[in-house]
Amino acid sequence: MAAIETKVATSSSNCSTAGLSWVRVCKECGQQHEGQDSHLYEYQDEVDDELVCHICLQPLLRPMDTPCGHTYCFHCLSNFLKEQDFCPVDRQRLQLHQCRPSSLLVRNLLDKLTVTCPHSEECQQQMQRCELQPHLHNRCPVFRRLREEAEKRKRPSWQELKGRKGDGEPSGDSKQSTNLSRNPTREQPEPGLINPAYEESEDDNTPLRSSLVAEANVVELFREPEEELGFRIVGGKDTPLGNIVIQEVVRDSLAARDGRLAPGDHILEVNDISLASVPHVRAIAVLRQHSFLRLTVMQEKGFKSRDLRSDQHTLHSPHGNTTSNHNPGTVLQVMLMKSQRSEPLGIKLIRKSDESGVFILDLLSGGLAAKDGKLRNNDKVLAINGHDLRHGTPESAAQIIQASEMRVNFVVMRPAEAQEEGGSSREGQHSRGSRRAPEPQYFRRQSTYMKDPPGGFSSQEKTVSLKKEPRLSLGITIAGGRDCRSRLPVYITSVQPVGCLHRDGTIKRGDVLLSINGVDLTQLTYNEAVSALKAQTAQSQVVLRVIQTLSEDSEEEAEAADKDELDPMDDLRDDTLNWTPLWTRWLGLPGHMHWCRDIVLHKTNNESWGFSIVGGYEESHGQQPFFIKTIVPGTPAHFDGRLKCGDEIVAVNGATTVGMNNSSLIPMLKLQKNKVTLTVVSWPGSLV
Repeated sequence: MAAIETKVATSSSNCSTAGLSWVRVCKECGQQHEGQDSHLYEYQDEVDDELVCHICLQPLLRPMDTPCGHTYCFHCLSNFLKEQDFCPVDRQRLQLHQCRPSSLLVRNLLDKLTVTCPHSEECQQQMQRCELQPHLHNRCPVFRRLREEAEKRKRPSWQELKGRKGDGEPSGDSKQSTNLSRNPTREQPEPGLINPAYEESEDDNTPLRSSLVAEANVVELFREPEEELGFRIVGGKDTPLGNIVIQEVVRDSLAARDGRLAPGDHILEVNDISLASVPHVRAIAVLRQHSFLRLTVMQEKGFKSRDLRSDQHTLHSPHGNTTSNHNPGTVLQVMLMKSQRSEPLGIKLIRKSDESGVFILDLLSGGLAAKDGKLRNNDKVLAINGHDLRHGTPESAAQIIQASEMRVNFVVMRPAEAQEEGGSSREGQHSRGSRRAPEPQYFRRQSTYMKDPPGGFSSQEKTVSLKKEPRLSLGITIAGGRDCRSRLPVYITSVQPVGCLHRDGTIKRGDVLLSINGVDLTQLTYNEAVSALKAQTAQSQVVLRVIQTLSEDSEEEAEAADKDELDPMDDLRDDTLNWTPLWTRWLGLPGHMHWCRDIVLHKTNNESWGFSIVGGYEESHGQQPFFIKTIVPGTPAHFDGRLKCGDEIVAVNGATTVGMNNSSLIPMLKLQKNKVTLTVVSWPGSLV
């Protein structure tokens, strides 16, 4: 047995709150330490040597087992292996991705270690280590007082903000002032959505931050073998975007459960490997290579206060008293006051199959929320008490509510059809899921919008003519179709060795189907394409036309070859189970294969639209398409939800962007005061 000294220095700050501040104190262990340092605990009993880290000589935190049989704190080991490449005890060669989290038994034993509240002068409670964080947030008087004192120093009230003007565009200085941001620790609310009305500050004279700040944060993920990270990426040095950008976080995935990554985050490094100047397929290979990933990401942290003005919690339409069919909803802030901390709010929360996030299913009759009357069924919960829930779960929302004190602050988005006044009566008859009519929104790319693929990308057409036995299968599986979410063309997901096309060798996985025996396949749904292929395959002569997209980067074919082939005996027709092409493959398709849609955004005069663009004419690359590079939280583009990083802008208010340079398009967008119509082509990012 080892007598473990506490990791806290015996200074007066440990027994007095004089040196403590709500902003600097760790929200998990209650001590003050740097964001990347290990948590600090005051243990009451001797701890078995087997539960002690061999590096810091303290009880293990997030224990990791090495292949050679030793156990260390996760942060101790990861920091050690940044400088060395061996195990600290036996000096065997070691890399972090070879290590695994300790067994559940070991973690449970560590969680049961007895600790005392760090604020022992006023709170002498003892508890298991795993219970310290709930104790701090729910029962510790010192922690409660620190929080209450911070609330008194909050930003100006919503009433004061209503008449205040702010910048419509982020300033260049604000983009660089990362040192003014809050320390990005594990204990802070998830990045993305920050509500300035509830952001703590220790300086009463600090002006409200209405501009945008980008922060470099570190996100560490550990996945099981064969487990996907669960997000889609776009970009790369071989594309106009340059950076590697997260386009979408897949619901219920590892990344979604972790909650720290969000669409629009730029991935700068993976396990200290820079992604600043690597092609798209190389970035995917790096992300798929390791079980443990340490991601350095640049995240937009700003949140526009004028998007949330609702001091009296009334509904304000950003474009007047009328509602457009293209407006996805209005953001408002609602505060509920509990008579006691344990009082339930009376809110049923759900998730939806077609959209990420948390939604209000029902308000229980007689409950606090129903009596308040400001929240409604079908409201989407964007944040609770400053915690970002755009990609959260009902369970995480419930935990935040349960951990809250007397006041619970909601930021919600109300669908346009839920408005009682000024809304369209026709639209009010439909649910959120049916509001976006699928077919009328999409159309083939018009001839005036035509543009060659970006530099480095192209395509070639191939024709295969073969004679076959009527009962012999072509041996291909397909996916896509004009009824899928991104209106993809029908493409080949596998060429199986049991069919005649495999023997021919001309048709490859990823090829886009144009026609079979003269039957056009480019405008068909998935089921229509399957029926057409089956009907024509029954013929003894088959002529198949496909398009193969090409890239200057030869690594793409190697990457595709590395993907696991589908079992030829499996009949995998579900899009989520099929192999999908990389995002860069779609960039090579000719314009006549693109499907566009119009997205209408609304804003007030002083707001930014909330997205940045790259592309246009460049001397080194010629004319490049315009792509959306960043979508900023808390802006019209973000709340609309349809624009994604990597989308190509082909027209603005019906005027083609072909031939324009960057310095022409940006002023054109800024001149649009209250409404703009963007015609975009959207391809799904590469899944990792």
